[in-house]
Amino acid sequence: MALSDADVQKQIKHMMAFIEQEANEKAEEIDAKAEEEFNIEKGRLVQQQRLKIMEYYERKEKQVELQKKIQSSNMLNQARLKVLKHRDDHVASVMDEAKVMLAGITRDKAKYQAILQQLLVQGLCQLLEPALLLRCRKADQALVEQIIPGALAEYKTKVGKECQVKVDSENYLSADKTGGLEILAQKGKIKVDNTLEARLEKIGRASCRERV
Repeated sequence: MALSDADVQKQIKHMMAFIEQEANEKAEEIDAKAEEEFNIEKGRLVQQQRLKIMEYYERKEKQVELQKKIQSSNMLNQARLKVLKHRDDHVASVMDEAKVMLAGITRDKAKYQAILQQLLVQGLCQLLEPALLLRCRKADQALVEQIIPGALAEYKTKVGKECQVKVDSENYLSADKTGGLEILAQKGKIKVDNTLEARLEKIGRASCRERV
């Protein structure tokens, strides 16, 4: 049975509608796939940039922390140097005052004589030599001669040894020395500096070490 023109047109329209629907569905599927891929790529790029930004700020934070540590260390060192300078200035001031006071000690004959004897005993105990030569200021020679017997007796009591002690009457301590003794052994090869200045400097060095 032959189809009429109307039936043909109807079938053609039906086929075109089917093709159009299929095309629309395919287009929607392509759009959805493209949207999904776009979102995935966008998420990847966003995450990549986020990581880059985080790394950048982490580096900046580390740089800031390092700079803070350097500044803190520099400030600590500067403060320590100021403290050390203040301490050294104070010690120097005290030492200057003490040097002035040393001159007063030598004017008190009884006190100075006792100090000389103790300085000699200390030198004897340090050296433990059978013979020693003493060097003093020319003005102190007579006083030193007086303290030798007592110092030798004290030395013998302490260590059970005897020693021959002689005052050097040819070479004296320089005039700028405040007082005290230089004690020499083995023809001057060994020397104990027990001048008042040397003892004062020793006390000053010990004080500095205790404060470090």
